[in-house]
Amino acid sequence: MIDDVGLPADGSLHVVHSHELLVSSEPHPLDLLAAEAVAENWEREVGANPALFNGRTILQRRIRFSDGHLRAEGHVSSFATFLWWRRQAELAGACHLFGYPVIVASDGALIAVEMAPHTANPGQVYFAAGSLDLSDVVDGRCDIESNMRREVMEETGLDLRVSTADPVLYASYRSKRLTLLRLFSFSESADDLVAKIDDFARNCPDPEISRAIAIRSGDPTLHRYGLAMLPILRWFFPDES
Repeated sequence: MIDDVGLPADGSLHVVHSHELLVSSEPHPLDLLAAEAVAENWEREVGANPALFNGRTILQRRIRFSDGHLRAEGHVSSFATFLWWRRQAELAGACHLFGYPVIVASDGALIAVEMAPHTANPGQVYFAAGSLDLSDVVDGRCDIESNMRREVMEETGLDLRVSTADPVLYASYRSKRLTLLRLFSFSESADDLVAKIDDFARNCPDPEISRAIAIRSGDPTLHRYGLAMLPILRWFFPDES
């Protein structure tokens, strides 16, 4: 089934030839229409997890994909609005776009992280990534490559600039959620990368992750994977599908 974004909502990977990630200066409609509900939900979220921080984030209002060209229209919103939105059954009124840097070790394993207990996704396993925020906005547009570098550095201590970036950017869509992913190949083995990341997390004053994980199989039951991981595992390990 093709969703109104122009992509199947099954997570399948599609090549992105060009992209334009616009950011409006106006508030997101949900910030105006659902302000009371967002505030009430935020109280519950913080009550359950006091470590949450209501930072500014980019929440999309519209995403369109056609003939390999991606155009997204976003607004500067809040993490509180995002958390409220993702609890809505139909995910109405917004859509979420985020970068997914897929780290590949020299021995072919993928390197993911397990999120720390105090984060918004405790215990989930996925590639080091995070929502777009104000630091990713340049001249009214989001820089997805900058977002990937920042998130990987903050969560793992790895510098994507020393890796070999695959020239192809892919889009993977599930209802109201669009993942933009690129492969980044490192010269170190999976064991070396895991050790390096774990050492970084141990010495970080407020680590976002519990540990690094080397993925050598597409088996979706091996870890508590975030949903965006599953189509990528099927794609990367096709012999196991």
